[in-house]
Amino acid sequence: MTAVANPPASTNTTGKMNQLIAAARASSSPSSFKLVTFKLGSEEFGVDIMSVQEINRMSEFTRVPQSPKEVEGVINLRGRIVPVIDLRKRFAMAPSEHTEHSRIMVVEVGGKVLGFIVDRVSQAGLEITSQVIDPPPAMACGIDSGYLAGVAKLQDRLVILLDLDKLFEGYLNAGARAA
Repeated sequence: MTAVANPPASTNTTGKMNQLIAAARASSSPSSFKLVTFKLGSEEFGVDIMSVQEINRMSEFTRVPQSPKEVEGVINLRGRIVPVIDLRKRFAMAPSEHTEHSRIMVVEVGGKVLGFIVDRVSQAGLEITSQVIDPPPAMACGIDSGYLAGVAKLQDRLVILLDLDKLFEGYLNAGARAA
């Protein structure tokens, strides 16, 4: 397990990527952001480091009957039951076997904790400036652009920035209806 960031319980910075980028674009001076980047297939994605609570090696899931197809199940994370979502399935990507590089990224979204499976974590703490971020294209990697906060143009690669609130919105609303 790798602890990445653990914001105070009263602070919810998850899903603020769009707001941070918009504020940075409006400012005359460049702002910087720290990301956790990860791979799904050949594509690299990034999320705000403050939304990531920890990164864990793959573990056994407990399957939940009648859950959406992309929900792999739940894990017990130090006494807390955490749903785990397979991002490959969420993005309708070709399935892939989990490897020794596969990880579960645990994030807080809308006050709820969930995990999602990635093929490989590339970098924790990648610092980028607002100057390298472009608005999201209408379509990228087959992913509806509503999930995208932008695309970071780095020297040697592009990093697709995800808006976790929008990406997991259906799961958060479903939990609210069930409560």
